[in-house]
Amino acid sequence: MVQNRSNSGKVRVLLSGGIDSSACVAFYLEQGFSVNGIFVDYGQIAAPREIEAARAIARHYNIPVSRLTWSGLHKKKEGFIRGRNAFLLVAALMELPEDAGILALGIHSGTEYLDCTPPFVRNMQSIFDTYTGGMIQIGAPFLEWTKSDIWMYCKAQGVPLELTYSCERGTDQPCGICLSCRDLEVLHAGT
Repeated sequence: MVQNRSNSGKVRVLLSGGIDSSACVAFYLEQGFSVNGIFVDYGQIAAPREIEAARAIARHYNIPVSRLTWSGLHKKKEGFIRGRNAFLLVAALMELPEDAGILALGIHSGTEYLDCTPPFVRNMQSIFDTYTGGMIQIGAPFLEWTKSDIWMYCKAQGVPLELTYSCERGTDQPCGICLSCRDLEVLHAGT
C-alpha cells in the first residue's frame, strides 16, 4: 500500500458500489481517516445499478459520495476496458482539492488485468507526483490480497455485502456470465 506523504487524514475512495471498493471504505474508516466516496460514470452498462449501490454503501457508512460523469463516444461493454483504472484515477485527480491526501481504489491481486498490479500503481503514482508534488497518494490497500481475502475481510468487518453490486452487465446478479459475477459465484461456493 502506498503511504500518505501529506498526512491530511483525508481519503477519497473510488466507490463503484462493488465489494472491493466498499471494503476499501471500511478499511480507511477503520484506520481513522475521513473518507469520501467518488463514483465515476464513464458510460459503463451497469452505471445505474452501481451508483445505487455506491449511494447505499455511503449511507451505511455515513460518508458523502460525489458522482463524476464522463460522456464518451459510446457505452462501454462488459469485461476488460482498456485504460479504465488509469482513467478513474486521473478523472478523480482532476476534481480533488490540493490537500486531498489519498485517492484509493480497491484493486487486488489474482486478476489478469495489468492495471491491478504494483507496477501500475507505481507508474500512476509517478504521474500523480508530477501534478501534485507528492501531495496526493494512491492508496491500494488490497493490492497483495486476493478476492477471497477481501471477502473474508468484509465478513470479519461487517461490510454490508448485501448492499453491493458487481455485475458488469447491469442485470440481476449474479448473471453467471461476466467476470465479476463468476468471481462472486466462486466466493459463494466456498462459503
